[in-house]
Amino acid sequence: MSEVFTKTMARNIFYGGTTFFFLLLLALTFDTQSVLPERSNDSKITAEVILGKKVWEDNNCIGCHTLLGEGAYFAPELGNVYTRFGNSTDAIKGFIMSRPKNGIPGRRSMPQFNLTPEELTGIAEFLKWTSEVNTANWPPNIQG
Repeated sequence: MSEVFTKTMARNIFYGGTTFFFLLLLALTFDTQSVLPERSNDSKITAEVILGKKVWEDNNCIGCHTLLGEGAYFAPELGNVYTRFGNSTDAIKGFIMSRPKNGIPGRRSMPQFNLTPEELTGIAEFLKWTSEVNTANWPPNIQG
């Protein structure tokens, strides 16, 4: 190989690399678009799940919790809470209802939101739906 690195050589490396990575991007995009419909659980979205998502947003749950890796890291991950609570929406509702009114002094704790029975059912169904999303084994452990 010549000891001189010419402009033509640099240009060819640039264009070759750009073309390679652009084609790689297209291939990965095509692969993702073909795999995502197989992983979707959109057919399981019910009115309760929609209400639960609204309760989640209205109470800013993501301000403390993460959901499938997105959100704050102050409180536990809730993407697999349904599994952690033994596949029971009643356990989730019971946990939310059991929160003390003013929290636990000296500790960070979830506040009591005084949700209606419909809202409790909605948030529990939303968390159940979230746990059924195919996340390619994320989070990697049951604790989140």
